[in-house]
Amino acid sequence: MQLPVVSCSSVFLLLLLLLLAAPSHAHNITSILAGEPAFSTFNHYLSVTHLADEINSRTTITVCAVDNDEMSKFLAGSPSISTVKNVLALHVLLDYFGEKKLHQITNGTALAATLFQATGAAPGSSGFVNITDLKGGKVGLGPENNDGTLGTYFIKSVEEVPYNISVIQISGILPSDVAAAPTPSPSEVNFTSLMSAHGCKVFADTLLGNPDAMKTYQDNTEGGLTVFCPLDDPFKAFLPKYKNLTAAGKTSFLEFLAVPMYLSMSMLKSNNGPMNTLATDGASKFDFTVQNDGDQVTLKTRLGTVRITGTLLDQQPLAVFSTDKVLLPKELFKADAAAPAPAPASEVAADSPKPSSSSKKKKAPADAVADSPADSPDGNPADETADGSSSSTKLGGGRVLGLLGVLALWVGPFLV
Repeated sequence: MQLPVVSCSSVFLLLLLLLLAAPSHAHNITSILAGEPAFSTFNHYLSVTHLADEINSRTTITVCAVDNDEMSKFLAGSPSISTVKNVLALHVLLDYFGEKKLHQITNGTALAATLFQATGAAPGSSGFVNITDLKGGKVGLGPENNDGTLGTYFIKSVEEVPYNISVIQISGILPSDVAAAPTPSPSEVNFTSLMSAHGCKVFADTLLGNPDAMKTYQDNTEGGLTVFCPLDDPFKAFLPKYKNLTAAGKTSFLEFLAVPMYLSMSMLKSNNGPMNTLATDGASKFDFTVQNDGDQVTLKTRLGTVRITGTLLDQQPLAVFSTDKVLLPKELFKADAAAPAPAPASEVAADSPKPSSSSKKKKAPADAVADSPADSPDGNPADETADGSSSSTKLGGGRVLGLLGVLALWVGPFLV
């Protein structure tokens, strides 16, 4: 039996059609709202609070936007940026609610989890929003812990990409005493006490015992700081090596375990690559690599890998995470990590005192870090819609190459 002849142009066209048909979930909330001047203030604070990155990383999401007048009323109370983030996070639903769905809710009412609930900062059900289809075509919304009061209403649909992202306008800020509660400023947070109370006391005490490193931490708190503190047992075992370092080496080591920018867990999960630290200074790199290992986030240097084991604090602009081991910088230790590395002439800068380094603020890494999804409150993926509709997924480069490979094997015998 003679095989049919297929031209190369036909095969190319088939490949192109398959790739164009591949689903994608990419969306950009700031770009969507950029064309809506009435929501410019809301859009601005989505960026400032990093909620925009979180929204963009989700496959299924609904953003309840409020106009500039309503944002002005909310901001008149001069809330801290952390409070603004909590309140706006309550306006991001972890499900798809387009205009049609809002008017066809099963049994007339639905309970939606929000990004505020997903942060873990919302006690009880305070991070859920009640959505009810009311008489006369109105749809009311209100926090679940608001005694059933639905004083905020759906106004119109701004943008819909079923079942990916829906942006709707609501009549005002959702009232929530919990989300709007004042939060302490970073300078008021005693993060060393926090570390001491959550298994990192030895590291906290060591940091407090080094005035230069402690001042560098404090100088960077307002602008953004992420700390990776080793748990007590591994740090106790490491102390003899630490004590063998020079005074400048001890300062550099402690500064190495912090990054001069705010990074939430979701931001860390989305980032794979090198990261500068407080100790990074010119030729002295003192960097490490962030890499995902399944659901775990790991930090790596040439000398080893540590795993993030817990979140002690995640309150923009300050985040503190615990690690299972001590991350070692290659600038201070030998490959076998048995002892501090000697400082040859070409590397004296790593251990030499840095002019005014304890009083200057460190610059954040140049590369931006995108947010990725945090776990939804019930542990299920946030891209599962309440009505069972399957959401679109992004076709990554690996899947594209795999598809091309399989297709090439299939059509190969037919090519002339």
